[in-house]
Amino acid sequence: MQLAINVFALLVVEYLIPGFILSDIKAAVVTAVVIGIVNTLIKPILQLITLPLSILTFGLTAFLINVLLLWLTSIYIPGFEIANFATAILASIMLSLVSWFLHKLAK
Repeated sequence: MQLAINVFALLVVEYLIPGFILSDIKAAVVTAVVIGIVNTLIKPILQLITLPLSILTFGLTAFLINVLLLWLTSIYIPGFEIANFATAILASIMLSLVSWFLHKLAK
C-alpha cells in the first residue's frame, strides 16, 4: 500500500512541477523504491553527521539533505529526471506535502 501511495505521489508531483519528469510507470515504481531505500539507509546517517549544523540552521540542513538525496536519485535512475536544483527544491516540498496528505487519507 505504501509503495502505491509513493508512486501516486510521484506522479502527482510530475503533473504539478515542470522539469520533474518520469518517463513511464516503471520509472515511477523504481524511483519510489529507491527513494524509500535512500530515506531508510542513507538519510539518517547524513542527518546524524550534520546534526550540529542542522541545529544551528534550525533544520535547514535537514531540508537540504532531502533535496540533495532526491536530486541524486534522479541522476542514477533511468527515466527519472529533475531539470535543475530549483526544481528539486520545489519537487521535494511538493512530494513531502502530497505524500503526507495521501498517507493521512489512506488511514
